[in-house]
Amino acid sequence: MRRKEVFNFKMASTSDLKKATCNQRSWDILLPDFPEGPLCEYRKRASFSWKEMAVFIDEEDLIQFKNRIFSAFENDPVFARYPGEDVTLEKYRELTFLRCKRLFEYEFLKLEDIMEKPLKIMVLINCLGMYDWSLGTKYLLNAQVFGGAIENTGSERHQEFVKQTSNMEIFGCFALTEVSHGSNTKGIRTTARYDPSTQKFIINTPDFEAAKFWVGNMGKNATHAVVYAQLYTPDGQCHGLHSFVVQIRDTKTLLPMPGVMVGDIGKKLGQNGLDNGFAMFHNVKIPKENVLNRTGDVTADGVYISSFKQWRLLPYLAATYALDHFAKSLFMNFIEFHIGLLMKDKSPRQGEIGREIHALSTGGKPLASWTAQQAAQECREACGGHGYLAMNRLGDIRNDNDPNCTYEGDNNVLLQQTSNYLLSWVNAKHQDKASIASPLGSVNFLEDYNHILGQKFTASNVEECMDSSVPLAAYKWLVCYLLRESVLKLSHEKQIGSSDFEARNNSQVYYCRSLAIAFIEQTVLQRYHEYTHDPDTPSTLQPVLKHLSALYGLWSLSKHMAVLYQGGYVSGEQPGRFIQHAILELCSKLKDDAVALVDVIAPPDFILNSPIGRADGELYKNLWTIVLQGSKVLERPSWWAEFCVNKPIVGKLRSRM
Repeated sequence: MRRKEVFNFKMASTSDLKKATCNQRSWDILLPDFPEGPLCEYRKRASFSWKEMAVFIDEEDLIQFKNRIFSAFENDPVFARYPGEDVTLEKYRELTFLRCKRLFEYEFLKLEDIMEKPLKIMVLINCLGMYDWSLGTKYLLNAQVFGGAIENTGSERHQEFVKQTSNMEIFGCFALTEVSHGSNTKGIRTTARYDPSTQKFIINTPDFEAAKFWVGNMGKNATHAVVYAQLYTPDGQCHGLHSFVVQIRDTKTLLPMPGVMVGDIGKKLGQNGLDNGFAMFHNVKIPKENVLNRTGDVTADGVYISSFKQWRLLPYLAATYALDHFAKSLFMNFIEFHIGLLMKDKSPRQGEIGREIHALSTGGKPLASWTAQQAAQECREACGGHGYLAMNRLGDIRNDNDPNCTYEGDNNVLLQQTSNYLLSWVNAKHQDKASIASPLGSVNFLEDYNHILGQKFTASNVEECMDSSVPLAAYKWLVCYLLRESVLKLSHEKQIGSSDFEARNNSQVYYCRSLAIAFIEQTVLQRYHEYTHDPDTPSTLQPVLKHLSALYGLWSLSKHMAVLYQGGYVSGEQPGRFIQHAILELCSKLKDDAVALVDVIAPPDFILNSPIGRADGELYKNLWTIVLQGSKVLERPSWWAEFCVNKPIVGKLRSRM
């Protein structure tokens, strides 16, 4: 036994030695030795290998990337420089721009590189900074700050600006700060007033204190700026700070555009290769489409639309359409079942249809009533104080729906019946080895349970997420995952001696209840996805219906993101951001269809009986009319004398206290 241990030890030592030798060779190629000199003596005293430490901290591929950047700089005459060299400010600005231009030609990082290794962005920034922070800042202000602002706060209509930035057709800057407003962004005074007659925004600087100032890249060569200004609609209302793409120089001559005074603020204490500048605007007209509309937009006739309100309300409109189709299709399933009862059908299929319809209805009723409850409250709050007026009937709508959450069974109790139905299929599969297939097909995907659990989120961009097949695939995984977790939880409860009642009760929160909700949401989405993608659906209606389907699916799925991450279906920051951005983009796409979509399902004014909900859209006029028609609204109160005549004697009752 002793000999074997010695042999194993020698083998392990030999293997470790070979590995160390191989690593050392790799490190020597990656990190060549420093030249001989006085510091060699000190390097030998180190208690560790500096090459091993470098690879440990930065990883080999990041070091290779860093070496590629430094090597390019060292061998390119454009980047040549000498210790102590002194160049004029104008020459320094020119060199910085030429070097920035060369970075476009090198294209050190492509999108796929960033996706594969996001840390490369940080390496690039650090390398540029180590060479010259003026260069690093100039390049990043254009590519990341200007381009990023358009990409992150704009929409599809702004992609041409992003493309032009990436190939340097235009050069950008980020114009937020003003002479007298730096960190106090709420106090910014540049204005953007919308003119419906020309469908343009008119940008103005009210005085020199409101001039854009300290803006990097603006001093000499920026052609476009993301300008932050207070947005005003034709009714004179200010809708707060918004960002606009404004051309400040001609792209062919670099001369200022009409109405723009733009210049350089002068020499600084450092980073003088970066041209910080100022700008003032006098009646500068820009296209309506140049407002970056991720958070708000203006219609052609000057009505302001907030994407925040879109995000609050449009998903409920999508849910209304999806749930309406589900209710109709489930009703037809029930009719089929009822015909079977009338025909005295005793077949196993008839019994299975009954079980399936019961499971879908005990899940569908909670989903529909809770969605209506939340939608009514969101509408009430979105209407502000007017939503609280009884005459507008949002309170009636909300309160009349409220019993739906408890009658025919409390929603949370009903959901247990849906989860029990799903668990029964798992038991049948385990005990009888039967295939999972229901008459209406709602559980058929569970037959691929193991395969589905091995899947991952695959969408690589926002655009791919904007089809309901993406949330549908995620929902199938979610149901399988929660089904597995619920089975394990119930098994654990049984193992520790819980009764059947205790086991089921203790398995509701985070397990069976979540399973039932995910399953019914998946079923609603599955049916609506098939309906909207059906070739028989008119091609003129398919685009908007597909947007509704995708929005409903992504919005519902977004409430389960924690479980999707917990179970490993998604990982990293990108999937969550893709889904969020896709929801906002779909809201933006649907905003112009919103009124027409409501028109399709809205009852007549007489039935709705709400001043702010009338079809003419004259909410303020209608509200004022109804207020004035109220009983005794202009009369003094019957108890007027209590105020006018019978004044209180101040302090009269103090002695009784």
